[in-house]
Amino acid sequence: MATAEHARGQILVVDDEPTITEVLCRYLDRAGYQTRTAGDGHAAIAAVHEQAPDLIVLDLMLPGMDGLEVMRRVRERDRDRTAIILLTARGEESDRVVGLRLGADDYVVKPFSPAELVARVDAVLRRLDTTPGHEPPLEFGQLVIDPAARRVTVAGDEVALTQREFELLLFLARHPGQAFTRNQLMDLVWRYSFYTDTSTVTVHIRRLRAKIEPDAARPRHVDTVWGVGYRFSP
Repeated sequence: MATAEHARGQILVVDDEPTITEVLCRYLDRAGYQTRTAGDGHAAIAAVHEQAPDLIVLDLMLPGMDGLEVMRRVRERDRDRTAIILLTARGEESDRVVGLRLGADDYVVKPFSPAELVARVDAVLRRLDTTPGHEPPLEFGQLVIDPAARRVTVAGDEVALTQREFELLLFLARHPGQAFTRNQLMDLVWRYSFYTDTSTVTVHIRRLRAKIEPDAARPRHVDTVWGVGYRFSP
């Protein structure tokens, strides 16, 4: 098990099935992460209050307090500083959509490969090693994106974006005028090409527009390219 000093990141695994938490922690430990576990929603909240993790692997179906309520409370507390990957059953599509709207960074459908889950964790946390510290802010009229500070302002007011929303906006803004398909965005922003459900891109685009566009129905910056995907207009 990785020590806190040498760990790639701290992961909290929340699931009421001990077998799942044991297997996931074993794989995450091997990948160099430091792990903790919680078996229900209240224990998860207590663990976050004790020490905020870098990422939470969160099962939706939990005793006492479900995963969506746990995520709401985590988001109220840290304003999206902790990344969240949801674990869901195949029949929970509506809950997955709600989870993404509440700020989940990704989701994995049960049953899943532990190695795949580790790949998802790697993809979500890779920003820690790749975020540039010297890139000047990108200014597009009233919209300003500061990569170094990871801040976005519209008309001088800071906009609270989730980690994934920020990365998606920054990627598109770095390639103005270029159209990207949903599959390309999954590969280049989420950084895994094997992910077949691209609806998460659509959800993140919708949330991003609601936060940065004066009129989300008539977006100024994040355009839809019909039959293709999306592009950023300066």
